[in-house]
Amino acid sequence: MGDADQPARDLEIARQVIAEEAAGLAALARGLDGGFTAAVAAIRAATGRVVVSGMGKSGHVARKIAATLASTGTPASFVHPAEASHGDLGMISKGDVVLVLSNSGETPELADLVAHTRRFGILLIGVAARPQSTLMTQADIAIALPALPEACGIGVVPTTSTTMTLALGDAIAIALMRGRGFTAADFHR
Repeated sequence: MGDADQPARDLEIARQVIAEEAAGLAALARGLDGGFTAAVAAIRAATGRVVVSGMGKSGHVARKIAATLASTGTPASFVHPAEASHGDLGMISKGDVVLVLSNSGETPELADLVAHTRRFGILLIGVAARPQSTLMTQADIAIALPALPEACGIGVVPTTSTTMTLALGDAIAIALMRGRGFTAADFHR
């Protein structure tokens, strides 16, 4: 009853998606620059927490990055941008570093969060694929993602962009972890 060729097509699609996302990771690694090192240095010097935020799929990635930072010795938490606009901005204060993820850099739900960091002089690190976007021009430190097509084939499903953002978060966390000599025993504690 099924199409006998479907499993082969599914494998080809899977290999293509993974190859496109791997190409995105390679482009991200090649493109890292002073924005990355400035972000790591700012987080290392922070007297407060790292507050990570993003909307939609970027929000899911932000939650994972916050969890990875926290479990590797960097105090961090996730703040949902919509909740931030309804009272949670009070959880973000001087001494914190805010890391905002948005592929477009124009996500409207992030506006109050970005404005809060500007109003109170809280360091803002922006991550987006559009360097001229609102987020990136407002940020104290900007990390540009390579502007590559999504691996979905229709250009709208966050795939390559979220993979790159997730890997960037891991790179930040591991650079901080290794820089402070964090060990497996520290992780278990």
